[in-house]
Amino acid sequence: MADAKGPKAGRVALVTGAAAGIGNAFARRLAFEGATLIAVDRTSAPSLASDLKMCGAPAAQFYQADVSDELQVRQFCGAVLNQFGRCDILVNNAGISRPAPFAEITLNDFRHMMSVNMESVFLTCRQLVPSMIGHKYGRIVNLASGTFGIVAANFTHYIASKGAVIGFTRGLATDVGEHGITVNCIAPGLTRTPATEFLFADGHSHTRFFENRAIKRPGAPDDLVGALSFLTSDDSAFMTGQTLIVDGGELRSI
Repeated sequence: MADAKGPKAGRVALVTGAAAGIGNAFARRLAFEGATLIAVDRTSAPSLASDLKMCGAPAAQFYQADVSDELQVRQFCGAVLNQFGRCDILVNNAGISRPAPFAEITLNDFRHMMSVNMESVFLTCRQLVPSMIGHKYGRIVNLASGTFGIVAANFTHYIASKGAVIGFTRGLATDVGEHGITVNCIAPGLTRTPATEFLFADGHSHTRFFENRAIKRPGAPDDLVGALSFLTSDDSAFMTGQTLIVDGGELRSI
């Protein structure tokens, strides 16, 4: 790690949901900045580690795991700490979004959404924060959503899970601030990724999502990497417990 170049040289970063979309863009940006990368995703991505090395990471590993499963989280976090001795940067990006009318959402649907989008954040933090405390340094970035604060029909369980992430972020920031650890959120607006491609299927109906934006286009994963770079840097050392909204200037109620 000592030979790496870039603002994140010597840092160890773990990104969940890194195989595609926003998480992949995040992992590539941190690799470009010289961080050692641990990429995690439930989907197999056999070439991801080599791709991240080509982006600039001095070392990179991929773990296929379900981040909502406590045992699996304990296993890959333990492997990272055993090999590298610490994790400096944690990006909790993994999540699901399955729109449905409220009347069709079952308790199992609600629990699954909370498990993947919120409990996974708790699980990774629970495993890695003690090491950050020991090293008196940490940058944690959790992915919330721009739907928290706008009108978004059929997303009740999703918005609830992302609102919980915002609350968790604020609480954890208070608990760990004295140890040199910052905890912040990025809340993207609708971003075009493989997971949201179904919204663009007919080529027309998606435009309604951008009518209330100052920048009237869908977001792209690369639109978010600047915010990630800042929040995982020493330049943000006095910023914690905050939610940075990156949505093209969308009109919102809160």
